[in-house]
Amino acid sequence: MSTIQKQKGFPEEKLFVLPDYVAVELSNTELIKNFYLSDIGYFPRAKYHYRERPEGCDAHILIYCESGSGWVEMEGKSFPIANRQLAIIPAGVPHRYGASAESPWSIYWFHLKGENVASYLRLFGLGRSPVTLSLALQTGIMECFDLCYGLMTDKPYSIPVQVHVSQTIGQMIGTIGLNAAGSSRSRKRENDLERAMHLMRSRLHGNLTLTELASHTGISKQHLIYLFKQETGFPPVDYYLRLKMQKAGQQLCLTGLSIKEIAADFGFPDPYYFSRMFKKIMGVSPSKFQNEPKG
Repeated sequence: MSTIQKQKGFPEEKLFVLPDYVAVELSNTELIKNFYLSDIGYFPRAKYHYRERPEGCDAHILIYCESGSGWVEMEGKSFPIANRQLAIIPAGVPHRYGASAESPWSIYWFHLKGENVASYLRLFGLGRSPVTLSLALQTGIMECFDLCYGLMTDKPYSIPVQVHVSQTIGQMIGTIGLNAAGSSRSRKRENDLERAMHLMRSRLHGNLTLTELASHTGISKQHLIYLFKQETGFPPVDYYLRLKMQKAGQQLCLTGLSIKEIAADFGFPDPYYFSRMFKKIMGVSPSKFQNEPKG
């Protein structure tokens, strides 16, 4: 990775950096201070491109390689970056990166600032390992770049524009996170969750323990709890109870069965306990839920 360092400019490049005083204003604006775009650019066929930041950057850096190739090094680990791959460098992490000498990359890049950026990236499973995107997602990144770059260069001092740009970038990240070709580990996690949820749905009219659920999915109870909290916000047993109560709510509205009969049908021999759980989860008692007008 011996690289000739080119300091300034590439033919046909696009580049915009927020003026410092605008960035300061955004960092104090309630609607945007936790997630905003500070820098944006496109470097086509960026021969000799090289950047090194021993102290890291104050922004999270997203680099998308449209064509060609390059590399990113963080904390002593180096990753080759090929076409249609997205690399993310977290804020504050020492790093360096550059274009391949044989086939220099063309890259779209974004700098994101704010306290919520790291959490947002984690939520969608975007970390430090490169992610390979589909052609459809590549088109999405290009369209997002064109829109945001046009808005930033046309009206950089407009707060409504900056809020719209922030939301556009957030949508792009969410789309990538939900649709990117995941790693084998990500696919396994999705399969584990789907197996667990399938068993839950098939046992709504009975009972199911955490031990049975873990045994069915082939993972530990602790890891299963972790996966469910990450994906749904609830531990497995709580999520299972919510599925039961949602289905029981449908029975209350669509059948002539009594609360006692519905409770028994969903594995609650004690109708009073069923009623307490229903109110805790659904916010109202079964009788009130049954009698409320719907639609």
